[in-house]
Amino acid sequence: MPSSPGPRGGLQQRARASEREIMPKMKPHSGMAKRVRVTGAGKLLSEPAGKRHLLEGKASKRTRRLSGTVEASKADRRRINKLLGR
Repeated sequence: MPSSPGPRGGLQQRARASEREIMPKMKPHSGMAKRVRVTGAGKLLSEPAGKRHLLEGKASKRTRRLSGTVEASKADRRRINKLLGR
């Protein structure tokens, strides 16, 4: 005859305890992963802001300057690295 579960749930309670011992997976913020590229040296490169819309009102000189990639500012590095799980 199988033993009846105790007041705390018996086998189910032990199974839940073992599930809690496993650490959760590290998941990077998918939105940030799409916007930032990490170089081999660890620098964070992204496209500068301001070149997505309303381009007719901006001078061509300004839109050319905004092309390409730039290194993330020092103030943003810690936040970006945290979102990327680094």
